[in-house]
Amino acid sequence: MPLTNPWLAGPSPDRALPRAELEERILNLLSSQNMAVVATVSADGSPTATPVRYFSLGVEIFYTSWNASLKSRNLRREPRVSAGVFAPLVGQASSRGAQLFGTARTLQREDPDAQPYWEAVRWQSDHVERGRSLDDPPTDPLTVITPARILYTEHWLRRIGYAPRQTWRHDDTPS
Repeated sequence: MPLTNPWLAGPSPDRALPRAELEERILNLLSSQNMAVVATVSADGSPTATPVRYFSLGVEIFYTSWNASLKSRNLRREPRVSAGVFAPLVGQASSRGAQLFGTARTLQREDPDAQPYWEAVRWQSDHVERGRSLDDPPTDPLTVITPARILYTEHWLRRIGYAPRQTWRHDDTPS
């Protein structure tokens, strides 16, 4: 049987992608998807994973959530969080995703720090779909995930000589 992607066979390269190129690929993924699975820590220490629709600004992702939700309650007690974002998988060559590890903070609607995030939220289509007035913007809080580390996976990188798993760290930011 012919091998459709021969570059996937054999050992993976281990070369690191230059930071600017890695960030570009991460931003492309975060901008082109809108669903993540957010993992929080429950009161008994067990993990709780919840799918959310997210928006992004830079490498931060954020979503609306009620203060009473389990994930919001978990994050008030323990702000460490992990989130997984992935593109649809057709085969190994299309494997592309990111795991974000960092902290989350909840911003109430009236918080001045929330404004830039709210400008990126596309709430209008939800309002139309639910029969709500566009003159009445949402008042929900936003939960913002700020990654300290992102594990990015893209098997297509093997084709150009780079490791399929790359690590981005916030503290590696050039000054």
